[in-house]
Amino acid sequence: QVQLVESGGGLVQAGGSLRLSCAASGRTISNYNAAWFRQAPGKEREFVAAITWPGPRTNYADSVKGRFAISRDNAKNTMYLQMNSLKPEDTAIYLCALTSSTEFRSEVRYNYWGQGTQVTVSS
Repeated sequence: QVQLVESGGGLVQAGGSLRLSCAASGRTISNYNAAWFRQAPGKEREFVAAITWPGPRTNYADSVKGRFAISRDNAKNTMYLQMNSLKPEDTAIYLCALTSSTEFRSEVRYNYWGQGTQVTVSS
């Protein structure tokens, strides 16, 4: 089993930045593709960004492309999401996840999930 723990969320003004971390334990993340999803109140969970291994290759939702950057440090068994130029519509709970599938935009393909960290962007 893999345990994932997110951190780094908080309250930030529009235009600000946050860096989320996702620390894994139990297994090495180098065996998996990794992603961030988010879920806003009353909305469906949506894909934000993914990073493959090996590669690595990255993939982003159109809504965050050019503002967010996903990365991973396999030696630290940790993945990150750097979020810049934040907007109020980025407010959500952000969750990290791991998958063995190449269909990394589909949440049903993910085997392991963290509990999430709240990001709130004020206008």
